[in-house]
Amino acid sequence: MSANDLYRDLPGLARLALGAYWRTAEFAVRSSLDVTRGALHALGVELPQPQPPGPPEAAGPPAPDPAAPSAAATESAERISLRERGEELLRRSADVREDEEGHPAYERILDQILPDEARVLRLLCSSGPQPAVDVRAGLLPINATTELVAPGLTMVGAEAGCRRPERVPAYLNNLQRLGLIWFSRESVPEQSRYQVLEAQPDVVEALRARGRGRTVRRSIALTPFGGDFCDRVLPPSTVAFGAQRS
Repeated sequence: MSANDLYRDLPGLARLALGAYWRTAEFAVRSSLDVTRGALHALGVELPQPQPPGPPEAAGPPAPDPAAPSAAATESAERISLRERGEELLRRSADVREDEEGHPAYERILDQILPDEARVLRLLCSSGPQPAVDVRAGLLPINATTELVAPGLTMVGAEAGCRRPERVPAYLNNLQRLGLIWFSRESVPEQSRYQVLEAQPDVVEALRARGRGRTVRRSIALTPFGGDFCDRVLPPSTVAFGAQRS
């Protein structure tokens, strides 16, 4: 191993100490040579200029390790890994013996919903789409531009038995974000259910907020993904559901 290699392998403090030692030795050698050169010069003898001892030149950045994978090689390996996973999925899809118990996202969804949100899902699963209304200002035709006063008013919280009914709008937004429900522009077949909803205090208050308003009838329903989630994950009976969530 060369002196340069040894110097590069030393820790930082040791390298500083060794450098100081070399500088001290250099000064001593130069002083001794100056005295000797002065004496010899008086005798007419000239000595060649010596090279003082010193630390090895600081090493530059280490040479790349030929065994270390490059960024391009790593990216290529990741693409190959993804391709292999895709091929494995296709292989499993062709296997008639493959029995999937549920979507792999279901476990993560259970960590992202509250008990009240599970109650809403179970209501939609057992009772079907639920009526909802938007309250808009004015009595213009539906295809005209009107001001939205209150969107998505519904009785889902009360029907599902939510403990925090005031948080139902946030519950519905989260369930929509997870792809479990959707807000449909279609109304439910039983129009009498809208009459009950439109008599609720929050709807009446919204209708009076801007003088005279009107309601636009809509509905809230499970997506196919949400329906499969409920079938596979949520218990079928109210008793079992209440026992698991209590």
